[in-house]
Amino acid sequence: MAIHYQTSEKEARATAEECGGAELFRADLEKVDEIRRMFREVGERVGPLYGLVNNAARFRRREALEITEADWDFIHSVNLKATFFCCQQGAALMKQAGEGRIVNIASLGGIRPWAAYAHYCASKAGVIMLTHTLAKAFAPEIAVNAVAPGVILSSGEEPRVQDMIAATPAGRQGTVEEVADAVVYFLKSTNFVTGQVLAVDGGLSQR
Repeated sequence: MAIHYQTSEKEARATAEECGGAELFRADLEKVDEIRRMFREVGERVGPLYGLVNNAARFRRREALEITEADWDFIHSVNLKATFFCCQQGAALMKQAGEGRIVNIASLGGIRPWAAYAHYCASKAGVIMLTHTLAKAFAPEIAVNAVAPGVILSSGEEPRVQDMIAATPAGRQGTVEEVADAVVYFLKSTNFVTGQVLAVDGGLSQR
């Protein structure tokens, strides 16, 4: 098992211990060369790669008329560009092994528009389309799917979040464990389940 981190080494080590001593790999996902180097090291230190979960992301509120080029690049360099190149490099290792499963973490914001998060919503909508596209490009050996969380515990306490919880048919916010269950489902599924987006959002995306 391999875990990526950039600056949160302490947290990564704690997670690695919880996972039974997973290998740690540090890389700045804004830099494609570092992504390539990281996956090369994964192949050397861990061996064949079967599952990849792309969950690194950035989230920042900005009114549409206030978004700068720097704001746009800050979000997209990790949320979309890094996701693609991690998929690319991970798939190369999986092709060598003969099979694999990729799970991208999208967002309710990639399904439903949020006025103050145009750059974020665009990046996550891109992750969803990327998932559909790569499911075809990497078939049949590799299945590519996405999980789109709704309001989860770490989403914050701003008034908009409370409004979203109130609008959620399930009547509550979700948990990280529920998102993890969806990820595990895709990692264990057959290659006949691919190109899918599972919204773990209590039904909010259906309203």
